[in-house]
This record gives sequence, structure tokens and C-alpha cells, in this order.
Amino acid sequence: MTTRVALVGGTGKLGSIIAGVIAATEGFETVAVLGSASDLAELDAADLVVDASTPAVSIDVVRAAIERGKNVLVGTSGWSAERIALVRPLVDAAGTGAVFIPNFSLGSVIGSALAAASAPFFPSIEIVETHRETKVDSPSGTAVRTAELIAAARSEAGPVEAPHVDQRARGQQIASIPVHSLRRPGVVARQETILSGPGESLMIVHDTIDPAAAYAPGIRVALAAARDASGVVVGLDSMIDIGIRMPQPARTAPVADGDASDQAAAATAR
Repeated sequence: MTTRVALVGGTGKLGSIIAGVIAATEGFETVAVLGSASDLAELDAADLVVDASTPAVSIDVVRAAIERGKNVLVGTSGWSAERIALVRPLVDAAGTGAVFIPNFSLGSVIGSALAAASAPFFPSIEIVETHRETKVDSPSGTAVRTAELIAAARSEAGPVEAPHVDQRARGQQIASIPVHSLRRPGVVARQETILSGPGESLMIVHDTIDPAAAYAPGIRVALAAARDASGVVVGLDSMIDIGIRMPQPARTAPVADGDASDQAAAATAR
């Protein structure tokens, strides 16, 4: 049986890669490619929605998929644990599945896992992420995910030591970890996690050189997982065994009052 896919943002950099993988993967067929001006009613023709849009559009895509009772695979950046928690009640109520992938690269997932595994042993941890100048959001979704995993791994050790974070040049704190974002030409994607302790430091670096080659295996894994998913699933590490125990960020308590979808939309605007 072929899974019909509606691909949102299919003409962008990531969307074009996903489109190529779908075309080459048995059991999947793209039946609609949506742009920023497309009517989300086009999602009706699909069994699975794949979102590779922008952070500002992504919340509407996810909400539209859930309202239509369709599973959704989200590759768009900007989905922190806090933001995902806002849509979790909607996914659970609809009985659908929503899969959020901060990075489709296996190497990136392993890098984040190594950082999380090392985190309890180093009091100082900072992340420097670099992307091409056309990336509109910062920090990257991968950096946010890595910081959240580090914080989860340090649940007993506590927050990292991060002096002088009141100064803007010290970066943005994500789960207590300073994150620094560089946007410059001549690079695809690079993340450095720097862990420091008395007398030593450890640097974990991941470079994306060829996005199409790096992302394709992870996209195939995520497509299969999203087709059959139930509830919210985050990260490729939830789907493959990389041999490293991955602590997961604590779930934010479900929203007690008001419409979670409205609050998620408000979070997007901030």
C-alpha cells in the first residue's frame, strides 16, 4: 500500500531533498507540494503530511494536519520541547502521530548523544552552531535539542556553570546552556559542543558537508516512523539504536486553560 504524502515547503533546500527521497522510496508518493501561499486544504489528499516550511508557518501546518486526523513529520526548525508540549494535547486528543526531527543527520544525532552522555562530568558547557547566512532562525533546532538533552542528562548535577550570561555577547541560554549562533556564507552546517572542567576540555564537532547525502538515510527512517506513529515522537534517536542511552527532556505540563493551538501560535510570534 502506497502512503500518499503532502509536502509543505517542498521547493526549499530541505524540502527538495525530502522530495527526492520520497520519489526514490518504495511505498511513498508525493501527491501535493505546498508553498507559503498554498491552501492547506490541499492536505486533504494525503495520508501523511511532511512539513519542511518555516518556523512561522510550521505551527499552522501541524495544527491543520492534526485537525484533519493525519500524521505529520516535522523537519522545520524551531520546535523546542516547550513548543512541542503546546501541541501534544492536540495530538493526543486527535489520536494522531506527530514526529519532530531537529536534524535528519545520523552524525548529528550521535554528536548530540555524546554531548549528553558527557554532560554530567563537566561543569561548563557551551554550544556554537554555524549555518549559512540564509537560515532565518537562531539558535538552530539541533542546538536547542542538544541543550535540552544536556540539561536532562544533568538533572542530578544541576545547571551548568555559565558566568556573565547577563551580557548579550555571552549567547542565548537554552536550558541553562549558552548557545552562540553564527550565520555566514561558505558553510552548510556545523555544531561545536564545548565541555570544560578543571584542567581539561572536550569538544564534540559535527559538520554537514553534503546535505542530500547526509540527510537521506534519516529521512527514510523518519518517513517510515511517521507513517505509523502514535502520539508525539521527537528525534531520530527515538527510532534507531545508536548504543548510547539518551536522557529525554522532561515533558512540560499540558496546558490547563485555554486553547493549546492558540498558545502555540502565540509562541511562534514571540
